[in-house]
Amino acid sequence: MDTKAPKIDIGLSEESRANIAAGLSGLLADSYTLYLMTHNFHWNVKGPMFNSLHQMFMAQYTEQWTALDLIAERIRALGYAAPGTYAEFVKLATIKEVEGVPKALDMVRHLVNAQEATARTARKLLPLVDDANDQPTADLLTQRLDVHEKTAWMLRSLLEE
Repeated sequence: MDTKAPKIDIGLSEESRANIAAGLSGLLADSYTLYLMTHNFHWNVKGPMFNSLHQMFMAQYTEQWTALDLIAERIRALGYAAPGTYAEFVKLATIKEVEGVPKALDMVRHLVNAQEATARTARKLLPLVDDANDQPTADLLTQRLDVHEKTAWMLRSLLEE
């Protein structure tokens, strides 16, 4: 019996698939880091804005959790293993972990920066995906950009006087 995996022929070159999967791995790392930061802040927020931020952060990390699966499954559909350890995520992520427990509005600032960083990571992939004619990944990236840009705007609005 031949245990070798079948060749993948989905209309994308092996080089394109590898490069897109590598880019998506970075997006997955940023997305996971953002998810973990948001969930941490949900658990630890306090102060006069507790209830509204606690609820907002829960809605955000719940949406992000679903997105992690979509990104990882796209990497798998391209024929590559999705990163899945903290060590891999730390190596690939552009977002740095926040130490300690910041004050509520500082949490919001950190999340704005992390949402924007994740959007930049997704946007950087678009030219590569467009050149490869990879519509499923383009669709995924467009959806993620919409979410991250909208969420960053909503968080930024909390910082305005």
